[in-house]
Amino acid sequence: MEVNKSSYSDESNLRISEDVLATIAKTATAEIQGVAGLAATPAQGVRRVLGKKGEARGISLSFVDGEAVVDISVNVRYGAKIQTVAEKVQERVKETIENMTGIVVGRVNVSVAGLVFETENRKARNQ
Repeated sequence: MEVNKSSYSDESNLRISEDVLATIAKTATAEIQGVAGLAATPAQGVRRVLGKKGEARGISLSFVDGEAVVDISVNVRYGAKIQTVAEKVQERVKETIENMTGIVVGRVNVSVAGLVFETENRKARNQ
């Protein structure tokens, strides 16, 4: 198995871009009730200011001992039970990546960056 920064490859020479894995994680996270959206990490904010492309907003991936480690930063809707939302994100992201790609996910780390109130959500949708 070959693992590098831009892709995952198994013995059959299949390559899956980390961008694809990040998109899968992003979509899986968006399906969880209580998640208001992804939140950029400070490092991603710096990369964006410098004009560098990187991981999807709020998601970073690495590989440790042949297993994927997914770090996700989310904003949670006010009123949602934060621990339950975080656990559901962990379960859904791990299950979805493994089912779609066959890549073993060793860990999904969820950071809650903020709370979003319903009025903030409405304003964002109307802009």
